[in-house]
Amino acid sequence: MAPNAEPATAAGPLTAFREAHSEALAEAFSRLVGTFWTDGVLNDPASAREAVPDLLVAWDDADADAAHRGYLAIALGLLVEAEYPVLGGPVATAVRQGLDSFLDEVRGTTVVTPLTLALLYLLSHFPDERARVRSAFSGVPLDPDDRTRLDRGLTRLDHLDPDLGRAWPSPFDWDIDEQERDFDRAWIRTLTPEQISATWDDDTRTLWATAGAKALWSVANGMPTPVVDQNPYWSAPHEPASTADSATFTRHESALRCTSCRSALTFQDRGARCQSCTTYYPVALGGILDLSRRERSGAGVSDAAEDIEADVLQNAAVMSTVGQHYEVGLRPAFLRVMGQNWGGGITPAIEDAYIADRLRAAAARTGAPVLDLAAGAGRWTWVVADAVGADRVIALDLNDAMLHWLRGRLPHVAAVRASALELPVADSCLAAVNCWNALQAMPDAAQVIAEIGRCLQPGGMLTLMTFRWADDPVYRYFQRSHIFPARPEGYLLFEPQEIRSWLAAAGLSVVEESGPGTFVFLTAKREG
Repeated sequence: MAPNAEPATAAGPLTAFREAHSEALAEAFSRLVGTFWTDGVLNDPASAREAVPDLLVAWDDADADAAHRGYLAIALGLLVEAEYPVLGGPVATAVRQGLDSFLDEVRGTTVVTPLTLALLYLLSHFPDERARVRSAFSGVPLDPDDRTRLDRGLTRLDHLDPDLGRAWPSPFDWDIDEQERDFDRAWIRTLTPEQISATWDDDTRTLWATAGAKALWSVANGMPTPVVDQNPYWSAPHEPASTADSATFTRHESALRCTSCRSALTFQDRGARCQSCTTYYPVALGGILDLSRRERSGAGVSDAAEDIEADVLQNAAVMSTVGQHYEVGLRPAFLRVMGQNWGGGITPAIEDAYIADRLRAAAARTGAPVLDLAAGAGRWTWVVADAVGADRVIALDLNDAMLHWLRGRLPHVAAVRASALELPVADSCLAAVNCWNALQAMPDAAQVIAEIGRCLQPGGMLTLMTFRWADDPVYRYFQRSHIFPARPEGYLLFEPQEIRSWLAAAGLSVVEESGPGTFVFLTAKREG
């Protein structure tokens, strides 16, 4: 708090909130929260603690008003969460005085409502009350993902057998067998106690962020709408990835380049060799051409200590079925949170149509290759291949476990392991690039767009989907609080003007830009 500043009080903002009608309630909630809290930090901890009794009185007084109660539950959860990783701090102790009232509201619930979701978010911050909270929710018909998020929030770290990296979007979404659990234990044993604690705390914050984002949207808009993916990708047979024949890559020899010196490659049955510096790049098991700067699996592109550490943490996401987990569970949940897509306004069919319509037009101009950048498990590579022909597609990703899954369903697509920050592609050689739900995961988004601009032919097209920061500061906090083992700095979303400036610097002009919620759908063209 600034020197000589008056302590914040709840009186004015709380009165305005209590008197606000439905249309003004969201704004009144933001003002109330902002009196004590800014982006996950208490403005003045003492003032926040002193305000809690007034917030609890407001909760009791709003007996028949589910919307007001829902917002108050989220506000109290935010104040408690601001003390984390401390549990049972002064604010949490003050909020616990209302626990009986919160639990009474939950007991006997037969239909899950936005208020139920708000209370789930709030009460998951009290692991010391685990037995009472679980008992109150025992008869509530929660979805399995919500119930396991609640249970995980109420769980304390077991240092003897820590369960890390399989928390988000919910523990329910990670139905792993004992062999995979042993795999987890192996990489967890390589972590220091400090890394274990930090990863556990990040997992916990991420689960709270999903629960909070869902609750906040629901209190304002009603219960979420499920989104189902009907694309035939899921009904196609999936076979273990086989070794690619040389033709898979030789048809792209005019485009693919040595990562070290950007010279042309000579392709062989088991790999490729640079014609200038003689660097050899193997075709790894499963038919993946490894054009990264090192052969072994992992997230990094060097043997520097920080990249090796990133590899260890990323192992939380590497297993034989990671592609299935990603496309069925992780990706849809990410869209709901980051795009505010709880109402299902954006469906996979809408995404499919956007990509296919624009890439068909771009590919019709030339027979040059089309790059699916950060292809992941291949769900949208399928759409790209269907639109332009599989023999024209290069699927590029740095995660070889994802590419193995992609190869199992798209064996005729050339799969390349490489970094988006230094594309192993010649200048001005691509007809189009698709970068879908990936830019926010890149360590340097501006560099990725610069590389795309370098590689596109004049007139070549970029189709891109990513996310912007929400206007509402509380929802923006929930977006920012998603922190994963392979991305400890969190996902950095954008302001649209940032993306436009990077495109302009790369010689790309925006053809169209749209997107509901916090989605950014964008098509750009290479000038010249």
